[in-house]
Amino acid sequence: MAQQRKPTNLTLDIDIVAEAKALGVPLSQAAETGISAAIAEAKATAWKRENAEAIKATNEYVEANGLPLEKHRLF
Repeated sequence: MAQQRKPTNLTLDIDIVAEAKALGVPLSQAAETGISAAIAEAKATAWKRENAEAIKATNEYVEANGLPLEKHRLF
């Protein structure tokens, strides 16, 4: 099933648009790719912020006690 599309107006730097057109870069696809990357980065940042306390606690545990299964490591 095809994804639904929504027409959207964007304001872009004129030089970027001209260069993209000269190189045959499809603006909608490039914008969508960039927005998707920005969303992924924002989600990763939010996840790190939301889980900072648990990450800190885990790191402190490992520093104090070592890795839980370290005796089974083959390297």
